[in-house]
Amino acid sequence: MSPVYRQPFLHLLLLFLFVGRIVAYIQIPPDFKQLPKITSQPVSQTAFSLDDVNLICEASGNPKPTFRWVKDGRPFGDVLHDSGNLTVKRTEELSVYQGTYRCHATNDLGTAVSDLVHLMTESVPTLAKEKGQKKLQFEEGASTMLACNPPKSSITPKIHWMDKDFHHILLSERVTTALDGNLYFANLLLTDSRDDYTCNAHYLNASIILPKEPIAFTVTPSNSVVKNRAPQMKQPAGDHSSYLILKGQTLTLECIPDGLPTPSVEWDRKDYPLSLSPAKKLNFNHRFQIESVSEADDGEYACTARNSHGSITHYYTVTVEAAPYWTKKPEDHLYTRGETIKLDCQAEGIPTPNITWRINGDPYTGTDLDQRVRVSSGSLIVDNAQYNHTGVYQCEATNKHGHILINTHVHVVVLPPQILTEDVKVYTVMVGTTAELECRTFGSPRPNVDWMIPDSSLAQSHPKMSQMTNGNLKITDVSEEESGVYKCSVRESRLTITAELRVFNRTIIVAPTQDLQVIRGKDALIQCKYRWDTRLKPPTIQWKKDGQKISASKYSQDDVEGSLKVMDVQMKDSGVYSCEIITEWDSVEAIGFITVQGKAVNTHTAANKCCSISSQPYQCLWFSSDKPDAPASVAMSEKKQRSVTLSWMAGYENNSPVSEFVIEMMEDENAAEGTWKEYERVPQDIRHLEVHLQPYCKYSFRVRAVNAIGTSNASQPSEPYSTPSAKPDVNPENVTSVSTDPNSMIITWKELERRQFNGPGFKYKVSWRKASGMGPQWKESIVSGPPFVVKDTGTFVPFEIKVEAVNNIGEGPEPVAKLGHSGEDTPLEAPSEVMVELVSNKSGDIIVRWRPVSRESVRGHLLGYKSREHDRDDNRRVVKVYGNKEEEVVSGLHFYTDYILTVAAFNSKGEGPHSELHHFRTPEGAPGPPSHLTFESPSETEITLHWEAPHKPNGVLTGYLLQYREIKDKISPPVESINLPISSQYRVGRLNPQSRYQFNLSAQNSAGYGEPIKKEGETMLDGEPPSKLYILTDVKSVNLSWVPGDRQRNVPFSFRYQRNVSGSEWEESEQVNSSTAFFQLQGLQPETSYHLQIQSGNTTHEWTFQTIKPVMGEIASGEIASGFATQAWFIGLISAVVLLLLVLLILCFIKRSKGGKYSVKDKEECQAEPGVRSMKDDAFGEYSDNEDKRSIIQPSVSESKRNSNDSLADYGDSVDIQFNEDGSFIGQYSGRRDPQSRGGHESSGATSPMNPNMPAPSKSFPNSVSGILGPN
Repeated sequence: MSPVYRQPFLHLLLLFLFVGRIVAYIQIPPDFKQLPKITSQPVSQTAFSLDDVNLICEASGNPKPTFRWVKDGRPFGDVLHDSGNLTVKRTEELSVYQGTYRCHATNDLGTAVSDLVHLMTESVPTLAKEKGQKKLQFEEGASTMLACNPPKSSITPKIHWMDKDFHHILLSERVTTALDGNLYFANLLLTDSRDDYTCNAHYLNASIILPKEPIAFTVTPSNSVVKNRAPQMKQPAGDHSSYLILKGQTLTLECIPDGLPTPSVEWDRKDYPLSLSPAKKLNFNHRFQIESVSEADDGEYACTARNSHGSITHYYTVTVEAAPYWTKKPEDHLYTRGETIKLDCQAEGIPTPNITWRINGDPYTGTDLDQRVRVSSGSLIVDNAQYNHTGVYQCEATNKHGHILINTHVHVVVLPPQILTEDVKVYTVMVGTTAELECRTFGSPRPNVDWMIPDSSLAQSHPKMSQMTNGNLKITDVSEEESGVYKCSVRESRLTITAELRVFNRTIIVAPTQDLQVIRGKDALIQCKYRWDTRLKPPTIQWKKDGQKISASKYSQDDVEGSLKVMDVQMKDSGVYSCEIITEWDSVEAIGFITVQGKAVNTHTAANKCCSISSQPYQCLWFSSDKPDAPASVAMSEKKQRSVTLSWMAGYENNSPVSEFVIEMMEDENAAEGTWKEYERVPQDIRHLEVHLQPYCKYSFRVRAVNAIGTSNASQPSEPYSTPSAKPDVNPENVTSVSTDPNSMIITWKELERRQFNGPGFKYKVSWRKASGMGPQWKESIVSGPPFVVKDTGTFVPFEIKVEAVNNIGEGPEPVAKLGHSGEDTPLEAPSEVMVELVSNKSGDIIVRWRPVSRESVRGHLLGYKSREHDRDDNRRVVKVYGNKEEEVVSGLHFYTDYILTVAAFNSKGEGPHSELHHFRTPEGAPGPPSHLTFESPSETEITLHWEAPHKPNGVLTGYLLQYREIKDKISPPVESINLPISSQYRVGRLNPQSRYQFNLSAQNSAGYGEPIKKEGETMLDGEPPSKLYILTDVKSVNLSWVPGDRQRNVPFSFRYQRNVSGSEWEESEQVNSSTAFFQLQGLQPETSYHLQIQSGNTTHEWTFQTIKPVMGEIASGEIASGFATQAWFIGLISAVVLLLLVLLILCFIKRSKGGKYSVKDKEECQAEPGVRSMKDDAFGEYSDNEDKRSIIQPSVSESKRNSNDSLADYGDSVDIQFNEDGSFIGQYSGRRDPQSRGGHESSGATSPMNPNMPAPSKSFPNSVSGILGPN
């Protein structure tokens, strides 16, 4: 089988988004094949009838795979094409289908194989006819057992002991049921007498409950003097029993004694206390259960029954083995020819499983002719892979407890190289930075690329440049010399792209801000001069004070000089000032400080404002308040191991009393950084303070004073003091396990700060032991820091862990052990008994219920469950349910949709296997609105509605409801309602051609009518060719424009033209649509007079025009003229002149038509859209200095055949005209159209009543606007 890689290629568009643009295509062969993949696996089951046989097998692939079944190693049934589900023949016996099955899905590339499943068949359990039982009689205090003996089945039934009213028999330590279904009484009471002890056997798979014949007995009072007796073991019998359990299964041991008084039951294990085990005690302690058994649960267990007269013990030997499970799975990959393929497959189990391989479902024996394929240590290796090695490889692990199989895709392909990065990409960087030029490629084998720098040499030879593994070119420390165009080429191909690198100089501050000391009341000037690359836009300067943008009026900013002036400086203006120079590609920032100093104030004679001596006034010098001076003489005394006494002297207060002192401390760990930390604040009257210290640290102190003005500078530091070493005082916190590998445990903790080391040689002592089964012995290791990894732990095994701080002096306090776990693995068990209950027919919400998985199968902390629903269109939803819940409400489902539901448990490692597929359907709901409602008007009184069925029918559609009414300003006309059958169109007649209508269309199903789609429309009027043209001549062409009729259907016509020369023949243009409003005749003779005609029925409209003379030096046809004719001022001037001439012509025409007595103002007031729009600024974009084009508005020569009012109506409205660069119209003429109908509406074409002036789509008008722009 060879892979498909030949032409032609299908352009598969991959959207590599970069600045919102599509930049790359990948070409993939259109028939690129895919290997088959099993998407739905069959499941082992028990069938009681042919209807119960439900072996599913679904697979994907290209081509679509076929299916075949193998039963008991032999082909079974026919080859299936559409679905792989096993087909049951009704004529055969059920027993024919019992056996082991495997599904094979095959296409051109290979064969995928399903899991091996078992199908058991048996008849529905029935009760044998029982003879009437005699009423039994027992003595009070005696023990007894009521047997159930349900019909045998491969599925163990659930047993319920009930009375005749279907109430469960009350169970207790005295009365209990056993695993065999029997009811045991440890001792009888008189109240136990009754005649309706009934055993009910519930067979879940057969959906049947079989009630046995009621059992009756009477308890009589005892005459015995001694009724009490020691316990005796009823179930299990004897003193010892053995059990074999598989890893992951649930182990249940039972212990049912009798005796009087009622014995109590205790469970124990020989090798370690059960208090550390996750086991459960059920059924009033008569059952001992361990969910998801592991190897650690292998051992000896004991059950002891005691009462006041003695005890009895039963011993259980539990042996744990394991079915195969994967430890390493091979992965699907695409390979290129010549590669070495290694599929690594490893599995574990007890006993150790045997690994075998299949290729496309056929066993690999090692004797194949292909010597490139071999198996080594369980791994399959293919040397020098070729196309015929494409296929599905199966790894299977088997031991006596079962088997597992995994399919792995090996696809050997070849795809031509492609470059995914866009061509001519521009990169902009600043000098000194790093640039990376992209050259992303695709292909198999992977393409190799080379980069060429602007001087045409290889980029790899440049010391600053290096080519990355993904093909990109990296340039470090870019300079202006690296600017230019670079070329990336794929080796051994012609594929090449270019990239342009533009390098700009970095913005720098040449005169940074400086620290200023300013006297209060003066002005401060901060300088921030900069230099920038003038090829960039001028930069923006942003000034900030203390990190906040400056906007107050007291600041004066000069962006050119780069300065900031702070006027009338006050104390609040002190702080950190920064200037940031911002360009479009970089920014740079500098900071400075302003310190405001207090100023002296002269005050004169007034005694109440001045100091005085005796009665003579003096001139006094008053000083404003300021922050205090720094304290002095900081010293230490009473030096101890963990404390010292600090003292200091206060400085000058500067006219504002000191309120407190701030003690600052520096430890030796921060000495290199010069970092001081605030230790404590004390009131102003304190000059001595006892400071508590850490052992093995070096300390220095300083003091600051605080008053109402601010905080003083710091004092001179004290002499350093080093404290002696000691044992650690604390142990690390947050000791936990954060393991991710199922076979290891990672212990981590929050490290202590250096100041908490208390001495040299600091380390951590990590201790761990299993929480159960290992005894009190701890394992220890000394490490310098986290994390610490414990290997070979098993999956999710509980451990006691602790971490202790130690140094050369000794150990810290005894730590408290924490419970941790080794790494989690994905759950092994799927939830069962999945059910769905509908909450409401209106909402479609459902309640999903399931039976939780066993705790042992979780193999980790159960985080919750994931519910997955997907419909036939493979629209998938995942609902996460956190916690150990058993149900969840799922909303937002689609109405009338078949869903497939699965539920899976998940932990932090991932999710486990999914439950069996559960199929359900949501009810019908009201349908959504019909889609794509459009109109067409076959006549002036009819509208035909076209629509499509709703995107969301939400059920089986039964019809439609159409409602419509006439739209009027002040009154609301009655609504017409029409019930329609299933259809996609309907014609509404007898409409008013002068009115507009509102249409509402709703779909209907059994749930009722849905939301309507609403739209307005009106009928179309009969159209006609234009009778007036706007003619604009050129050297070899003429532009013909006209105003289409309002709400008129399209009318096809053509132009006839003839040179005004004797003997010339008439020529005819291609067909033109009346709604296009523009046409251009080309191929005319320069400076030539022409006749022009339009024929409509018996009426002929005629015009004459003359092409213009070529100008010396005129540019070639098809080129765009340059010079001042393309300048904005010239275009605006020409537009204004043309607009003025147009207005004058219209006014003159109106005045002449009305004999000079017509009021333009009155006429404008009666128009639907008054006013004349100005021409666009880009009109006449091709005029050059010497061009002399004429613009003529000409009526038809046969104009007298039409009424003058009709002619006036054609020009009564304004004309919105745009021109392209060759002078042609590209706009839409405005007319008496409903503003709501202009654009934004869907339409079925040019005849739509929603947009009557829309031109019809045309592919045959290359000279017209419709040929350039396409239909609007």
